[in-house]
Amino acid sequence: MRRPMAASLRFPMSTDIPRLETPRLMLRPFEAADGPEVEHLAGAREIADTTLTVPHPYPVGGGAQWIATHSMAWERRHGLALAVCDRSADGVLIGTVSLAMLMAHRHGELGYWIGVPHWGKGYATEAARAVTAFAFEKLGLERVQGRHFTRNVASGRVLQKLGMRLEGVHRSAYVRFGRFEDVAVYAVLASEWSKTS
Repeated sequence: MRRPMAASLRFPMSTDIPRLETPRLMLRPFEAADGPEVEHLAGAREIADTTLTVPHPYPVGGGAQWIATHSMAWERRHGLALAVCDRSADGVLIGTVSLAMLMAHRHGELGYWIGVPHWGKGYATEAARAVTAFAFEKLGLERVQGRHFTRNVASGRVLQKLGMRLEGVHRSAYVRFGRFEDVAVYAVLASEWSKTS
């Protein structure tokens, strides 16, 4: 039996990109001035190696070009990208968290990277948890998923900590830097999230 859809979606009508706070982090809209730091952090080979689309080397000016796409993506409810900033270090930029959205299907997909100097501190989990809560509680999504290269075990732990279930592994799904990558797919549904939050 099919589950009925909610009568209406709850996404905010504002075209302003939202700001979210966690105990240690400020998740805010990117600014053009963040471009060089995006290039610096995302330009590390370790970041590109564990993501599908981050370029390496990161081109000069590429950070600003990427940031310029955010407003339109949010206005159209196609995507949300937020700067992950450390509240205890004067808001220094440490990474990004994003949500690609298919509103017709009430579906979202998490993406994130944290700069190498900030690894191992739980920032990715904290940021991803805040965006997942926003997806369910404010955007009215039914499903949020995340994918990672199977060799990137740390990213899998982030998704597991969010209460996501492993739904399968897509073998040789993508080519990255000349090698085939197996990709694990995790997801959590709104009803499951409400029981854990």
